[in-house]
Amino acid sequence: MTTVSIVNVTSYTGSELLRLLAQHPYFEVTSVTGRSMVGKRLEEIFPFLRAGIPLLEGKRPAINPSLIITEEPAQTDLSFVCLPHAAAAEAVVKLLQRGTKVVDLSADFRLRDVAIYEEWYKHVHPAPALLETAVYGLCETYREHIPQTNLIANPGCHTTTSILGLSPAFAAGIVNPDVIIDSKTGISGGGRNPNPNYHFPEADEDLSAYGLSGHRHMPEIAQELTAVAVQGGHPFATDLRITFVPHLIPMTRGILATCYADLKSDENGALPTTAEVRTLYENYYKNEPFVHVVDQSPHTKWTYGSNHCFIYPIVDQRAKRLIVVSCLDNLVKGASGQAIQNANLLYGLPETTGLAALGIHP
Repeated sequence: MTTVSIVNVTSYTGSELLRLLAQHPYFEVTSVTGRSMVGKRLEEIFPFLRAGIPLLEGKRPAINPSLIITEEPAQTDLSFVCLPHAAAAEAVVKLLQRGTKVVDLSADFRLRDVAIYEEWYKHVHPAPALLETAVYGLCETYREHIPQTNLIANPGCHTTTSILGLSPAFAAGIVNPDVIIDSKTGISGGGRNPNPNYHFPEADEDLSAYGLSGHRHMPEIAQELTAVAVQGGHPFATDLRITFVPHLIPMTRGILATCYADLKSDENGALPTTAEVRTLYENYYKNEPFVHVVDQSPHTKWTYGSNHCFIYPIVDQRAKRLIVVSCLDNLVKGASGQAIQNANLLYGLPETTGLAALGIHP
């Protein structure tokens, strides 16, 4: 068993890690932190944990419900860090110094350029040297690199949805470097800290856009789509332009991104057809266990509670645009499930280990 600590277990991503790891056959949670709940037992904060233990017949439980929440993590083989940016980097440095491998769910190590990070996050990076060794944890792109690092930067939820939706088109060079992404997210994406915008009376029966002057996930999307285009042999002649507008929608979980990109025509002036684009997408993701190209516009409910992402590409011949709809659960494939997928690769396990659940319906 690989021993695991969860730093800031009382966050939504921390509690989702508990739910998923409760039935993981090779990871054992032996340490959890949460400063606001120090001294309490896990089962006091998360009573649902008591129900998961009997399911692991003949094996040690992955999580002891009576585990005490501490202020600092104990020594473990692996740690999932669920702290906000800046605070996460400081915790990561300490963990790495102790020889612990880390999957960081914050944004602190996702951007490779420290100047871009400091521009968007408005503070000096606490550990810029680690940007050189951290691996961006999108398994579908960096699967071969993940086992070679001690620090994985788990991607953001909006970014995962958007990058997975657009990567095949950018890798094939069929679109121009000008993209619009309309992304709608559930309320849990705002985290557990109180915020009037996320209170039920404020959010219910409401839909609102935010981050119109620039959202922090935008440079992350640009970084990765540019890398995909270069890797595919289709670098842009000009800088990639992205208009990214997220929206808050009154549901607990889920992200649905609708992405628009102008298509390139061939030497005869013809555009690719929907059937051709669909084949391109199916070939790109044919060996991916968690990414599915579907023949109808997907619903967020398809992904609820699962690590799966559904993608629907279609060509608008009239407007000469590619439209891609992609969706996932922001707390699973967009956060904690993807973190476990990364950890599985880090320890040489099948990346589907502990993540076999399908979405909940209805």
